Amino acid sequence: MGRVRPVVTGLLLAAWLAHPSASPGRSRATGPERSRGADASAVEPVVKRFLTRADEPLTQFRAARHLEAQNDKFNKDASMDVVTELFPDGRFTYTITRETGSEYIRKRVMRGLLDNEKEMAATKDPSRFAVTPRNYDVVGGELTDEGIVKLLAKPRRKDAGLIEGAVFVTSADADIVRVEGRLVKSPSFWTTRVDLVKRYARVAGVRVPIRLDTTAHVRFAGTSTMSMTYNYEMVNGIAVSQ
Repeated sequence: MGRVRPVVTGLLLAAWLAHPSASPGRSRATGPERSRGADASAVEPVVKRFLTRADEPLTQFRAARHLEAQNDKFNKDASMDVVTELFPDGRFTYTITRETGSEYIRKRVMRGLLDNEKEMAATKDPSRFAVTPRNYDVVGGELTDEGIVKLLAKPRRKDAGLIEGAVFVTSADADIVRVEGRLVKSPSFWTTRVDLVKRYARVAGVRVPIRLDTTAHVRFAGTSTMSMTYNYEMVNGIAVSQ
């Protein structure tokens, strides 16, 4: 099982990407690139709303999560059910209620992911990887048929944890529904590429992640995948009806 170790770094870095959110600031995007592939009159107002809106922060939650990971080349997989909780003082805790499959994946990937989230919560700086003008240049992309606008996000620095890709927001209020792309910096020599899709929804009026899917391409180990789904019981002190 030791040969699967390079898989872990890629999956972990992709998985603990912070909650992307817009905050007041100015976009650095200029010129025709801002409206590439779309009618500027339709897209530009959405870009402006996205870059200037200030959302209620996620300061407290309790959620049940289900995690699954697998590597086809080595025929290893695992799953885990866990109850996670974030407290107003920044403490993050998790309790494993069920786990099956590869002990190595459960220990190194899944528990490692949760431990990283615990460390991130303790820093009390969720803006480090957020999709804001401080971290990204955001330009207009295209207006989709579903009333969703695709914005192109390019990191302003090549830091581990930042992604280059697209942010999908509602055309009505510029609310994030999905982020997808590739880590701008490879986690290690062994991991050549990490792609991810992270989905969001409003729960108790607060925007929260509801699903994460990652695909890591690793030298000699092939492709490894991981998914994590969230089922919220409480958000910012408000009980959530299932």
